[in-house]
Amino acid sequence: MTAALHLARLDDLDRIAAMVSASHTEAGLQGTDEARRDALRPLLDGIPHGCAYLIGPARAPLGYVIVTFGWSIEFGGLEGYIDEIWLRPAVRGRGIASEVLTELPKALAAAGMKALHLEVGHQNERAQSLYSRARFEPRPDFMLMSKRL
Repeated sequence: MTAALHLARLDDLDRIAAMVSASHTEAGLQGTDEARRDALRPLLDGIPHGCAYLIGPARAPLGYVIVTFGWSIEFGGLEGYIDEIWLRPAVRGRGIASEVLTELPKALAAAGMKALHLEVGHQNERAQSLYSRARFEPRPDFMLMSKRL
């Protein structure tokens, strides 16, 4: 698998934090490096609410994907949310994200996950196309709503 996934650990904090910073800068998201590191640290330390994977070689990753966990009565148990997926700009368009979005759900299903969700901007047609090819489907009768606490 060219897009091999490696479970990120605390030793990977510097590598993944740098990529998250680049991703957030690219997306125009606000936040500090300290806040991002504080949010990543529990995931890398084994908190049961999610995990982070490095994509590609562990020592020189091509990107990352972060999955958070929830529980759903509707879907019958454990569900996951792709909170973030990002690849370095130089490797985009080579099918790596497609490979991740094909293989990751298989691995999560084998571990007992019942559903995997993600969100995408209404105007981000390129990402919508990628997610559709990976068989993610919009839920036309539902809209994600959030309240920052």
